[in-house]
Amino acid sequence: MDLTERTVRVGARDLFVASTGSGPTLVLLHGGGPGASGVANWTRNIPALAEHFTLVIPDLPGYGRSTKDLDQSDPFGDLAAAVRGLLDELDIERAHLVGNSYGGGAALRLALDRPDRVDRMVLNGPGGIGTTRALPTRGLNQLLDYYGGSGPSREKMATFIRESLVADPSQITDEVIDGRYQSSLDPEVIANPPLRRPSGKDAPRTLWRMDLTRDKRLTSCEVPTLVIWGSADKVNRPSGAWHLATRMPRGDAYLAAGVGHWVQWEAPELFNRLAVDFLTGVAR
Repeated sequence: MDLTERTVRVGARDLFVASTGSGPTLVLLHGGGPGASGVANWTRNIPALAEHFTLVIPDLPGYGRSTKDLDQSDPFGDLAAAVRGLLDELDIERAHLVGNSYGGGAALRLALDRPDRVDRMVLNGPGGIGTTRALPTRGLNQLLDYYGGSGPSREKMATFIRESLVADPSQITDEVIDGRYQSSLDPEVIANPPLRRPSGKDAPRTLWRMDLTRDKRLTSCEVPTLVIWGSADKVNRPSGAWHLATRMPRGDAYLAAGVGHWVQWEAPELFNRLAVDFLTGVAR
């Protein structure tokens, strides 16, 4: 892949950004699991999407080569503000958004806060959907526990990826696990994980903010939205697709049969086709 890489100053933070392609701007927002980063999250999608769009692929605050700082009292709000600030610095008035998991929650929050900045968006198993209505899934617990106890390990990473991110673990190579594991060992992240259980007296308020289905603005958000969810998702419950599609005035949903949380990685041809058709207006 022919990528242009740079660091952009956004407020008090530095955001690492890769870009490629041509056409309307499409911002790709990665998930929040340990070792996640922009390009690695979308490696099976970038070539196909770059044929239609100018891709902007940041490492979100707390991840990859970006500043390791995130407001834990309102994570999705802070991430949305960071993406909006990045658009400002790049002189981009409006953009399409594609968000996976944690990045999907950030994309949705940006669309709620500033719908004028978002053209269309695709949410892939987004976080923040019904999170206060049931206990965390096993996959989410594995994610949140990764830096706890004895700390990060390759065994923890292998278990999380093979058991929770995909439905077919035979697709996961040692190279995939080793890459994510090495990326998860940043000392700043180990000391201050960007995605963790809320704690302290403000925890209930933080949890409430992170459940985007409780945001009253959802039913009036006119951003055309396609929700893609794997039917075998073990991190974020597939019922979230129904929650969004029935609440958003211009929301559609696609449930991918036999696919886990990583739809963009486990079923890339399907994901790429759905995303391109929707974002270019070929399909609703």
